[in-house]
Parts: sequence; C-alpha cells; structure tokens
Amino acid sequence: MTGTGVAIDYSAWDHIDISDDDDVTNPYVDTPSLFRMRHRARLEKMAGFQQRGEDLESNLAECGRLLEEAERRLRAMEERKTEVEEANLTSVRAEVKKLKKDKRLFEKMREQHKREEKRLPWNVDTISKDGFSRSIVNVKPNEETQEEGVEKYGEEIKHFGMLRRYDDSQKYLSDNPHLVCEETANRLVVICIECAIDEKHALMEQVAHQAIVMHSILDLGRALKADPRGCFRQFFSSMKNADQLNREAFQRELDLLKERVRSCARMRMEDAREELEEEEKQKRLGPGGLDPVEVYESLPKDMQRSFDEKNIEMLHEAMAKLDLEEGKYHLARCIDSGLWVPETKENEGYGEDEEED
Repeated sequence: MTGTGVAIDYSAWDHIDISDDDDVTNPYVDTPSLFRMRHRARLEKMAGFQQRGEDLESNLAECGRLLEEAERRLRAMEERKTEVEEANLTSVRAEVKKLKKDKRLFEKMREQHKREEKRLPWNVDTISKDGFSRSIVNVKPNEETQEEGVEKYGEEIKHFGMLRRYDDSQKYLSDNPHLVCEETANRLVVICIECAIDEKHALMEQVAHQAIVMHSILDLGRALKADPRGCFRQFFSSMKNADQLNREAFQRELDLLKERVRSCARMRMEDAREELEEEEKQKRLGPGGLDPVEVYESLPKDMQRSFDEKNIEMLHEAMAKLDLEEGKYHLARCIDSGLWVPETKENEGYGEDEEED
C-alpha cells in the first residue's frame, strides 16, 4: 500500500527479461558475443511465435470461409430438396459438422496462443514502445520509428530514475508528462536489474524508488479513473504530507521490489554464466567433437601428469600400464578432443606396439 492508499500489483513485472543490448560491464556475465547469441535466439523465438499466431489466424479465416460456403450449399439443397439431391444432403451435412468442429478447435488454439503471448517475458524488443507512441509530444503520426522513440525517451527515463527529491521529480514530470506511462515504470525496473547485475547496488536502490513512484502514480490514476498525467501532482503532495504509517507502507513496497530485482538479477547471472560456459565449451571442442577439459578429467592420474608435463615418454609409459582396450579408448578420446595431436608415424607405431603387446 503506497502513500496514496493504492496497492501495487507486481504481477506485471514477473516476466521481465533484461536487455542484452545495453552496456553491461560485469566481465563474468555478459560479453559482446553472448549478447549477439542471446539476442539472435530471442528474435528467432519471437518470430516463430508470431508466425504461429499468423498461421492460426489464417487457418481460422479459411475454415470460416469454407464453413460459410458449405452452409450456403446446404441451405440451397434443402430449399429445392429432391430425390436426386437427397444422397448429397448427408455428405454436405457431414462437411458442415466437421468444419464447425474445426473452427471451434482453431478458435480454442487462438485463445491459447493469446494467453501464452500475455505470459511472454518483456525485453528490449517488446518493452517501452506503444506507450510512447501515444504520448502528447507534438509530432506527426509515424514520424519516427519505435526504436527511435525508445532511444529518445530512454535517456529521459534514466534521468528521472536518478532524481532523489520529490520536488525535482514533480518538476521533471511537469516538463515531460509523456513519461507518465507503464512503459516508463517497466523500463525503470529493467534498469534496476541491470544495475544489480553490475553490482551497482546504491544506484539500483535509487532507481527502484523511482519505479515505485511511477507505478504508484499509475495506480492512483486507475483508482481515480483519470489520466495519470493529471495525477502525479496529487501523488507528490500526498507523499510530502504523508504520515508515518503511509511512509512505512511505501517503504515496504520499495523493499519488496528491491528483493524481486535482486532475485531476478541472480537468476539472470546464473543463466548468463551457463550460456557463456556452453559457448566456451563449443569453442574448445576438438576434431572429434569432445571437450578436452572433460576428457582430461576422465583420464587416469598418470596420463594427466604426462599432459601436465607435456612428456610424450611418460604418456607411453602410462598407456603401457593399461590393458589394450582401455588404452585405445583413452587414446581415441585424447585425439578426438585435441588433447593430443600425434604425428602419423608415431600414431601408427603406437598402434603396432599395442597389437604386439
């Protein structure tokens, strides 16, 4: 419950996917190659999801068209019903029944797709778009692209996130009323998560405060059934004169958001590390598709020492202690992983020696 007496619904922030195109400076989390890989995968997933929705709409429309045609044929046949057409009536009725069933199925699939769409995570490609296109800035329709709008207002949102005094925030929103929208609140949460990942904890807490401020203004507008751009002055007035109980309620909302941000940042960091480790593993794979690190860890201790010291003689001695099949197994894995790239003659000689032993 904020100082205005309006409870904040956090469900809108449960599925925010942080930007992978902004500058994230933690060297253990994000790299340019990781950004490109994640961004490309996300775009492909979004395109596939969108294509599935378009296919459903197309199939539903086609099914509806076929159903209308079948129903018209059925009505016409029933009006001039004769013994000759009696045999065809059964077939047309069956066709109409099947098309109605198919249409219901497509409608059900479309509704399911829409529900899935609402649960999709927000990210830099889907967030902070439509709200700004409806802003009161005096521009011609379609004068700028959505990407240009996000870039333009992104700096203004960041500036609002850095403000500490209510008076400064009120004045800034008075000068920039187009920022009073859901997209600003959502973008502030994304910035919070990015700050948490970069371990900029004080900055994260400051921006989180402004995110709660913006969301409280929006909730006040919904409660009053009024345009939130006309409610922010009332919010700041109530907060500056709020009693201790309302201030504590606002602080609880802020603490809850900060904990959610930290939790989300931890999960994103773990996911990023796993993706980076997988990318590095793919780069390490040898000519046979095996990971040299995993192969090395599976070798007997004597073979590991021979690789540590880069001693071919010690490697032969370690191999000689193994039975033939086990030795061939480890040798093949070393070659497939790139741990050992023996000369052809040496490799052939080893094989012959093994057969003789």
